[in-house]
Amino acid sequence: MSAFNRVENLIGKENLLRLSASKVAIFGVGGVGGFVIEALVRSGIGEVAIFDGDIVDKTNLNRQIIATENTIGRDKVEVVKERLLSINKDLKIHTKKVFYLPENADEIDLNGYDYIIDAVDTVSAKIEIISRAKALNIPVISCMGTGGKLEIEKLKVADISKTEGCPLARVMRRELKKRNIEKVKVVYSVEGVKNQEKVVSENGKTVPASMIFVPAVAGLYIAREVVMDLIEGFCHKL
Repeated sequence: MSAFNRVENLIGKENLLRLSASKVAIFGVGGVGGFVIEALVRSGIGEVAIFDGDIVDKTNLNRQIIATENTIGRDKVEVVKERLLSINKDLKIHTKKVFYLPENADEIDLNGYDYIIDAVDTVSAKIEIISRAKALNIPVISCMGTGGKLEIEKLKVADISKTEGCPLARVMRRELKKRNIEKVKVVYSVEGVKNQEKVVSENGKTVPASMIFVPAVAGLYIAREVVMDLIEGFCHKL
């Protein structure tokens, strides 16, 4: 019996084979991205590339699926690799410890991917990821802000042009419009931020208040969209 028999029973053998032949890149494997990549691998995606320059921090324990007392201080990409291979030993996985930014974007070749996922929190990086994916005609999905939020039912999937109530999406809309980029699928929340106070992590980063619910569900939403788009018979187009 295969680990993916239940997946096959739901979506069919042809679609499972399509997923196993797909190559997906994800930027950022934190509160959102960690759930995205695990859900994709558990859904039968056969090859993944993971880009993240961070280490697991104690402040990640409240929401990140890869964060445990035993992984604090380790590179996130290595923790994720170890975890994913424990789920599917046949998974093809590539990791690069890097904070993706416009300054180093030329060092990363995005050709050959079937889907690109933006789960980082830096606006310049998000715009660069989307711009490069669009230039290569590769499907891309981007996550907007999930910090300071609690209401999972207020998460939505939409084109960036149709978003509302999300400050990050507002900035992204403006910046993408300057670059003549349209039709970007995003996951966002219409919920207002509950708490504006910031938390300083042990590695010196300032991060928003958060709990696991919204980032985790946003990650699962993204994973579902990627899977549905890759298996065309099930996907819905914007």
